[in-house]
Formats: sequence, C-alpha cells, structure tokens
Amino acid sequence: MNFTFTSSNLLGTIVLSILALGIFINLSKFIYRKIVENRQMKKMARSGIRVIDEMDGYQFEVYLKALFKELGYKPEVTKKTGDYGADLVLKGRNKIVIQAKRYNMKNKVSIGAIQEVYAAQAYYQANEAWVITNSLFTKQAEILAKACGVKLLDRYHLQEFINKINPEMKAQQIYDEVPPNTRVCVKCGNDMVVRKGKQEGKRFFGCSQFPSCRHTEPINK
Repeated sequence: MNFTFTSSNLLGTIVLSILALGIFINLSKFIYRKIVENRQMKKMARSGIRVIDEMDGYQFEVYLKALFKELGYKPEVTKKTGDYGADLVLKGRNKIVIQAKRYNMKNKVSIGAIQEVYAAQAYYQANEAWVITNSLFTKQAEILAKACGVKLLDRYHLQEFINKINPEMKAQQIYDEVPPNTRVCVKCGNDMVVRKGKQEGKRFFGCSQFPSCRHTEPINK
C-alpha cells in the first residue's frame, strides 16, 4: 500500500515537472520572439524603411542618391528613358551602377532587374552593379545575381545599410520635401496633384479637377 502511494506521488511529480518544463520552454520562446520583434521594430524605426514604403520610385532614387553622397560618392540620377538599366551611377573610389526598386512588399524583384543592371555595368564601364529594394528578391534573381556578381540589398540588408551609415538626410525629409513624379489621372486625363490625407504625414495623389473627378491614387503606386 505504501509502495503504491509512493509510486503514484512519483508519477504525479514527473507529470507536473514535464508540464512545468513545457510551459517554461513555450514562455521562453514567446519572450525571445518578443525581444527579436522589438529589436526589429527599432531597426525599422531608425532606418525609416516604413517611410520609404510610402515613397514613389523617383523619391526612392533621390533618397539613395543622398545616402551614397554621405559615403563620399558623386551620384547621378540617370534619364527616365534610355538609362540602359541603371537608375543611379555612382562615381568615387570605384564606379557603381544601381537599379532602385521601390516595390510593394507583396511584389518581389524578379530576374529582369539583374539582367538590366548587369548590362548597365558593361555600358557605363562600372566596377560594380547593385540592385536595391525595399522589398525582397525572387530565388531566380538571387541565383543569377550570384552568378553575375551583382550585389543585392533587400529590405533587411537595406535597413542594416542605412543604420550603419546613420545619414543626416532622413527618409522622412526626402518624402516631405521632394515632390513625387507627376502623373496623369487615368479617369479624365488631367494632371494629378499631391494632397494631404487625414492621417498626419500621409499624402496621396488626387485629380486636379476635383470635385468633378474624384479619382485618387497612393503616392507609392
């Protein structure tokens, strides 16, 4: 009788210990995830990546121009047409051609960007070719870039790059002061103008013929 009682107690203790260990492991995982999330949020805030997400392609190019200027390069924004695959040409210690891809996070940069910037490297006789995005790259793009020696900066590498430089010219300043590229209303064909949204700091494109035409578009379309 005593033996049965003792065995039951031992079994109960083992079960409770296993449950406690499981709770401790799950709690530790939860705390670790929160620590990682908080660190990532701080990195995002310092880098201004969320502001970059709101930019259009031209504003993103201007921001990258300011970023590399602080590294001692003389950056040039190429023409809108006939750029031969490069958005920026950097002249300094070495010559770098850059293709900038300001994308929605749902859209990954494809293999075409690698092909274009690789051709631009030959055309501009550059030492290096980079593709920089606030999004991610497809697997095929990563494979081709490795084979061609093209440097890729995806969303997370871009954040690290910005935080390492800690530029004086912040993304918010570019977003506020540099007008996005002009565009035409797809509904009526008139010019679109930048308007302020209800949310502080938010802006959008609205038709210049408002209220007769109420078409709107986000700046980062």
